Amino acid sequence: MPFSFDLIKKDPDSQARLGKMITPHGSVNTPAFMPVGTQGTVKAMTPEQIENCGTSIILGNTYHLYLRPGHETVKKLGGLHKFMNWPHPILTDSGGFQVYSLGALRKITKDGVIFRSHIDGSKHLLTPAKAVAIQEALGSDIMMCLDECTPYPATLSAAQKSLALTVQWAKLCKEAKKNEEQAIFGIIQGGTYPDLRRQAVDEIVPIGFDGYALGGVSVGEPKEVMYSIAEAVTPTLPENKPRYLMGVGTPEDIVFGVSCGIDLFDCVIPTRSARHGLLFTNSEKIVIKNARWREDNDPIDKTCDCYTCKNFSRSYLRHLFVAGEILAMVLNTIHNVRYYMRLLEQIRAALENNSFLKFRNTFLNQKGGT
Repeated sequence: MPFSFDLIKKDPDSQARLGKMITPHGSVNTPAFMPVGTQGTVKAMTPEQIENCGTSIILGNTYHLYLRPGHETVKKLGGLHKFMNWPHPILTDSGGFQVYSLGALRKITKDGVIFRSHIDGSKHLLTPAKAVAIQEALGSDIMMCLDECTPYPATLSAAQKSLALTVQWAKLCKEAKKNEEQAIFGIIQGGTYPDLRRQAVDEIVPIGFDGYALGGVSVGEPKEVMYSIAEAVTPTLPENKPRYLMGVGTPEDIVFGVSCGIDLFDCVIPTRSARHGLLFTNSEKIVIKNARWREDNDPIDKTCDCYTCKNFSRSYLRHLFVAGEILAMVLNTIHNVRYYMRLLEQIRAALENNSFLKFRNTFLNQKGGT
């Protein structure tokens, strides 16, 4: 079944909306959050655990899977879904952000990015056509165009040059796409310059993609700048296509993003925080190594229905973490991922009930947010 998107409902009091993405590997109710499975795994979780948390779509990464084990290997073994035993939708990032993060190990040209592997130092050229070919070999449901992630800060001339390259690469990615069932999303860049962001929309949208992403945010800019970009740009994107805020973010970021009309989010925050012992709850964030939890027999969050909260106490989780047990990472990650999924479930329920604005304001006031 080819990709499609149904806009089900628009919130009367904000830009927020309910939708459903249909993909070859199942449907995704939006707004939705994608746990990051960079190398074909969401760290510290089995596919069954990810599914049990209520996850409907995960993210994989072109750069990492290209270097190891190699996209051709994954293709020979039946594609990424079969390779990692995840039967549900997968979105693959093009690798543009990872290459951007390499710094001195990469050189950007008009043809693509020349970079050296962080694994063995080998030299590679990632072109727009190659980024699409790798993603087609992986067999993801949604592919991303190769773009240049505009750094922060960037001068106006540097941001203009970066945007021009992103637009050119977007055209080449669209031309290179061969698989009709896989969707491909265009990426809106432009740094922190509103006029460039509007120009990006004007130039990227006519190319004709299945969805659109806001890129180049959450790269060091002040949070209020990222919020203003999302608030200004998102409503200008096509209403009948999904909108994706890349690499975002905290629970507060997600609630704010939804109010701007964003449908998809991804971030390493829930999984990375879990591995470092930071746990999300409806009231406070819990640093599980703290001595105050030594004899606390309560679950992380009494309102949470995850496997961890149903079966283990804060005291036990603290013991595991302080002792350096691997199980600490597993149980913490299950909780944080479920927390994020519950948050999106609550957002969708509020949208269904025409109470999203009340939910948003209450949530952000509790968290001290915008």
